[in-house]
Amino acid sequence: MAIDAVLFDFSGTLFRFDDAAFHGARLTDAGGRLLDSHEIAEIMRRMTAPVGQFVEFDAEGQYAWENRDLDPALHRRAYLQVLEQSGVPAAQAIRLYELMRDAGEWTPYSDTGEVLRALHEAGLRVGVVSNIAFDIRPAFADRGWLRYIDEFALSYEVGAMKPDARIFEAALDGLGVAPGRALMVG
Repeated sequence: MAIDAVLFDFSGTLFRFDDAAFHGARLTDAGGRLLDSHEIAEIMRRMTAPVGQFVEFDAEGQYAWENRDLDPALHRRAYLQVLEQSGVPAAQAIRLYELMRDAGEWTPYSDTGEVLRALHEAGLRVGVVSNIAFDIRPAFADRGWLRYIDEFALSYEVGAMKPDARIFEAALDGLGVAPGRALMVG
């Protein structure tokens, strides 16, 4: 099958959020005890798992969780509640949430730049399709890779989340590529 474009997911495919930021934040529980590596790993899992719900929410919190990638305010509410219910004090939860939203804190996989460059040089269109509620373009710009990306379809900008076809259609329309001529990775 010949393709004209490759679409990538962001988190877990091109970039990952490392626990180094969480370790560097010197997280404590409500009593001031430093969290151990296992506790930090569990918080990381709750913050970065693409699916699954790890805490119980009230009705408003549940709505925020289910729609978190469509609206930055809902995203903030949902993730701060996850952090607080995970035992992270409120001030630390806000700091951690801001770290997670900072595209500069995300680490590319070792082959990300090389793959993006090779696709670009081969004449293929490249898109990023992500369920996310903040702008990830700076993560690419900071590394000089923005020139390799032809289209971003971010759920909070498009108004649809994967697996809704509308987010893929937005990416493909922006790329000017028919669905049967694109490969999705992630």
